[in-house]
Amino acid sequence: MVDEGKPGWDEVRSEFTPPLGVELPPEPEPEGSAFTQPKQPAQLTYPAFTPPNGIPLVSLSKETPWPDRMRAMLRMPVTERPAPEQPVAEPADAGPPVPRVLDLILRIGELLLAGGEGAEDVEAAMLGVAHAYGLARVEPTVTFTLLGVSYQPSLIDPPVTANRTVRRRGTDYTRLAAVFRLVDDITTAGLTLEDAYRRLGVIRRNRHPYPSRVLTGAAGLLAGAASMMVGGGGPVVFAIAAIGAMLGDRLAWLCAGRGLPEFYQFTAAAMPAAVLGILVDRFGHALPWTSTIQASAVITGGLFALIPGRALVAAVQDGLTGFYITASARLLEVMYLFTGIVVGVTLVLYAGVSLGAELDPEQSLSTYENAPVQLVAAMVLSLAFAMMLQCERQVLLLATLNGGVAWVVYGVLHQDLGWSAVPATAVAAGLVGLLGQLLARHRHASALPYVTAAIGPLLPGSATYFGLLGLTQHHLTEGLTSLTKAAALALAVAIGVNLGSEAARMFLKAPGAAAPAKRRAAKRTRGF
Repeated sequence: MVDEGKPGWDEVRSEFTPPLGVELPPEPEPEGSAFTQPKQPAQLTYPAFTPPNGIPLVSLSKETPWPDRMRAMLRMPVTERPAPEQPVAEPADAGPPVPRVLDLILRIGELLLAGGEGAEDVEAAMLGVAHAYGLARVEPTVTFTLLGVSYQPSLIDPPVTANRTVRRRGTDYTRLAAVFRLVDDITTAGLTLEDAYRRLGVIRRNRHPYPSRVLTGAAGLLAGAASMMVGGGGPVVFAIAAIGAMLGDRLAWLCAGRGLPEFYQFTAAAMPAAVLGILVDRFGHALPWTSTIQASAVITGGLFALIPGRALVAAVQDGLTGFYITASARLLEVMYLFTGIVVGVTLVLYAGVSLGAELDPEQSLSTYENAPVQLVAAMVLSLAFAMMLQCERQVLLLATLNGGVAWVVYGVLHQDLGWSAVPATAVAAGLVGLLGQLLARHRHASALPYVTAAIGPLLPGSATYFGLLGLTQHHLTEGLTSLTKAAALALAVAIGVNLGSEAARMFLKAPGAAAPAKRRAAKRTRGF
């Protein structure tokens, strides 16, 4: 019975309203959408979604070099990546300026990709910069000519995306090393955005360390050293091969200045060395000081300066690390450049054979067995290659020594122990990759300056020439065999370099680090 003395007893009440004096338990919080962020105290932060088996504890020490840390994070899902420890100093209430950070990320990635860096290392650098400025949920994407980055502030906010197209590419390992130092300072020293932009502008404005005339001389030095290394013998063949390579380099610069694509530039650059080789074979017997010169050594020396070893190594590296689109595009680029070389040399060889030149494929059997001269020639070739790649001056000596080590290992395995050329090349290239990665980790820089120049003596210049000569003289079996051997040697170089680099990352720890950072691989062992 209701007490008439209590206030409100005579109010009209709904049938769903509990009677006076009855207290109901508090209603539970209504269930919202699965995409609604749950309400929680401000001092507690929990992930919106927890995997069924829990979130593993991930600890990436700051003492580990940033490439290793970022490669490890690239293989993690976004929800499992550790949050940034402390963003670079910015106003506390404003947070990081996301558009400017994304623009800086893309500009750094553009310089690295244009300089020939592998796709995984470019993504690692982009992720490292984003992580340093406090952007946790970032996904960088790298293809052959397109860079993209996406940042999602939270699970309920729309992502912010930006992209940039790499339209011009050039080889300048000095600039590449400067960008690596910039990324290292951003991830470890805490550069502000203004300082990072200022340093990036200085890097972009810096000129190449070597002018074009020095590069032309380096091309001649490389061709002359290659001709001595494959058995040319004597200063005369060195000079002729050098002249052919320098004429080809100048002709390529002329074609580039007229806007011709790289295919025609390589075709034009391959012709002068082949022309000089034909002239030596056709008229060399008339002069006593040119009667013993091998035309094959002159042409092979010119080919060494043109074979795109850098692009081949980058293509195989991208393929082995799972970037198949970029690897396919790089391999297609290598094929086009190599086809340009084939067209240029083949046209000259056809013309020379029709004019009576008697190029002898058996000259490949007359090896030059002077090991000290070959070693010096291999080191000179690596030095010239490093200069053509615009390496820093303090890198030249290390790259030269690394190239000498590669040739010694190859010579011992192939000539002394009787190994086949392909496995001997792979082992020598693997040692080059291992030493290059160690030098790069010690100096916190890219491994490309130490590796790319050192593989120069291992490139298949002579096998390529004799394959083209066999096709020109209608010896299809011998020609295809030599070209297949050249392709196998090129792949052995690329795979060996990548395997040596991966061995350094897998088993060796960085200076001051407790252990190498773990990097997950794609688990697919049955082809599906």
